[in-house]
Amino acid sequence: MGFGSYDESEQQQPDVSDEDDEDAAVNVHEHEHDGDMTVETGASTDELLGQLQDIKDDKHAE
Repeated sequence: MGFGSYDESEQQQPDVSDEDDEDAAVNVHEHEHDGDMTVETGASTDELLGQLQDIKDDKHAE
């Protein structure tokens, strides 16, 4: 086969049965959890904002 040629049989859609569609569906609620998440950094808001500003300054210096 030359460049850009293809076998037409490769382009046909495979036979798909509708019976398996329900089993193949993704359950988006399978891993849902109710609850709260808390993170304690030990740093104040001002300290965190200072660190963020340092990161931004470092990126602009490059």
